[in-house]
Amino acid sequence: MITLARWDAADRGLLTMLNTPAMTAHLGGPETAAQLDERQERYLRTWDDRPGAMYRIDVDGDAAGGIGFWPVDEGGTPAFETGWSVLPEFQGQGVATAALRLLIAEVRRDGSRTLLMAYPAVDNVPSNALCARAGFEERGTGSEPWRGGILTSRRWALDMSPLDLTGRTPDVDERFVGDALATERWWPHYLPHWSSRERTAAGYRLGSGLELRVDAGTEPWAPEWDGAVRVSHLQSGQGAAEVGSDAGQHRFRDGLVVREAQEERRLWLPRFGVIAARMSAVRHPDALVAFWPIGFEDAPEESGEICIAEIFGSEMDDTGGWVGVGVKAQHDPRLRDDVEKVRIDGDLTLPHDYAVEWSPDRLRFFIDGRWVRTVAQRIHYAVQLMIDLYELPRQDGSRDVEALPHVARIERVCTFPEA
Repeated sequence: MITLARWDAADRGLLTMLNTPAMTAHLGGPETAAQLDERQERYLRTWDDRPGAMYRIDVDGDAAGGIGFWPVDEGGTPAFETGWSVLPEFQGQGVATAALRLLIAEVRRDGSRTLLMAYPAVDNVPSNALCARAGFEERGTGSEPWRGGILTSRRWALDMSPLDLTGRTPDVDERFVGDALATERWWPHYLPHWSSRERTAAGYRLGSGLELRVDAGTEPWAPEWDGAVRVSHLQSGQGAAEVGSDAGQHRFRDGLVVREAQEERRLWLPRFGVIAARMSAVRHPDALVAFWPIGFEDAPEESGEICIAEIFGSEMDDTGGWVGVGVKAQHDPRLRDDVEKVRIDGDLTLPHDYAVEWSPDRLRFFIDGRWVRTVAQRIHYAVQLMIDLYELPRQDGSRDVEALPHVARIERVCTFPEA
């Protein structure tokens, strides 16, 4: 397990271990003992001179390195800078990646500045690659005097600013009004090609928004492929596939075969811009509420998933819960799975706003308008919206019938064209 701990007086020895010629090759070489003493004092003071903090990186309780953030001025904009160092025996194991992810979460919780900078040396290939993977954008290079020489660094910026829709008008703004579902936007079946329209028909009710329901009488949607999973779902497209083929949308496991022919439906298929929903989760260990657009799959590889919100009822408590956000590759070989669970304070059974700002080269995710993470991957094709309420099966096959129906409420789904 990789964790961050407050840097303390006992960590002076770790500084010595991080001060070898090999460890400081990109920083102009080792510091003197006196310089390390001064650095130790600076690290300790970060906890008194907030904002900012220095942490020890621990791997299963063993000290593996250090990481921190501190205030800087970036071209007139108040920002934080981050930097890290990991001992050789812990390198190449994803330690720096995990530590940076934890550090970004601390900066997000601090909230006093919305720009995080990193300045690794231009020849520090691993650190520059880590910045790119973590969603930072490159902003050129810069040079400055450093330890008796000149250090040339690459400038990386992570934009943590809130979602700004000022002056932008949605191209579609679904409020689920009236007494009938807008069939020009929604297909109320869950991947029916793998099962049937009858088995996958959504349980829902319209009124003040949309209620998706899983009731005591809801049957498993595709027991041949997905066991006892029950679902109520809307999607905004349907790809055609021939019976007997394996070419249907969202191949969620190996061995799938199309069981029922479906008419192709190109309904609401956004590409770039902002996709947002206001919805509530279900606090029950068997429940999952999700909003994840998937590639329409005009080509089989165009199948990536944008996970805007994935909320398991088992991961909610009295003070908040964990929300999964990020990208899932599915069958797109150009993508990699990169989903992070973000802790959100507050009652997730009440409505919250979940959104992604989707540009050609990256996706910025927001909850209640506040930035939560950036994924620097490229999804360039149109997606269909998928809104889900699942009842997940228990190992013993039982159901908590007394807790039913599970009800997820969706007040709004909207899209804004790319700015």
